[in-house]
Amino acid sequence: RKAAQPPEDLERIARFLRLAQKCAQIVPCPLTPVPYPAVDRERSVSYTGGMYGVLCAALAVALGAACARPAPRNTAVEAAFPAPSPEDRRLRAALDAADIPPAVAQPILDRKAAFLDALEPILVEDPYLRVLVDKKHPIEPLRYRPDDLYELTNEGAFRVPRAGMLLRYPAAVALNEMAQAARADGITLVASSTWRDYDYQAAVYARNVAQNGRETADRESARPGHSQHQLGLVVDFGSISDQFADTAAGKWMAAHAGAFGWSLSFPPGQEALTGYRWESWHYRYVGKKLERFIDDWFDGIQQYALQFIHEWESLERARKS
Repeated sequence: RKAAQPPEDLERIARFLRLAQKCAQIVPCPLTPVPYPAVDRERSVSYTGGMYGVLCAALAVALGAACARPAPRNTAVEAAFPAPSPEDRRLRAALDAADIPPAVAQPILDRKAAFLDALEPILVEDPYLRVLVDKKHPIEPLRYRPDDLYELTNEGAFRVPRAGMLLRYPAAVALNEMAQAARADGITLVASSTWRDYDYQAAVYARNVAQNGRETADRESARPGHSQHQLGLVVDFGSISDQFADTAAGKWMAAHAGAFGWSLSFPPGQEALTGYRWESWHYRYVGKKLERFIDDWFDGIQQYALQFIHEWESLERARKS
């Protein structure tokens, strides 16, 4: 610029600086143009350059103060989109770790409070009612034997094919209650297979492998230490075959077993999830609260619920350790 123009330029910069200071909400310092001295061109250029440098430095300080100040909180946005709580994060982590599909998980997340209210009483019941036992999760200890096994007899409302068949006492009581209701409808339930210890299951699995090959055996027989039967909470009903589903007893069980705390372990179409083909005869006693929880929140699929509970409790143990 020409030497005669700096005062106007200074005024323009001063106005800009005042605006920047106002935007930054800092205390402004008075700034007025300094009269341009009547000196020669060389001194004028030096004077003007110095003033520009001062103004640029001041502007940098003002803008730096504006950038350093935290942005004001938008409470309306925070209310609409609250940060997830530790419990929210834990719930999502458990659902993800348990491989719960979105169609099942989303209603749980949408009704988190109701879901957790339903879960809480289940977690204080007998842990073996909810323990996950499958191909990936063996029973602990491996040779677990319940201490409340009860021998079943034909004196109750159900029938057994031989002596020496055992169930845990709570399951035996629930079985008799269910059998009485079935008998009132003209149905007689037959408990064909019940508790198996580790060694008995090892023999069952070896026999299936010898007869059908390992691949087929693994679809319908658990390896020792991985069988729900070892819990003393499982009954195989009737013929222990696919035909059971079409019998009067099979149809009655499918419609009413849940009301008595019995849950179908290996439902149709879920072999990729459970590891076993459909077994219409294999029911596990999980108790009425857990069975209702399975139906209400996990589409009636026992495996989903037990996988979720396993991951939820694992995360809780990790949090406390």
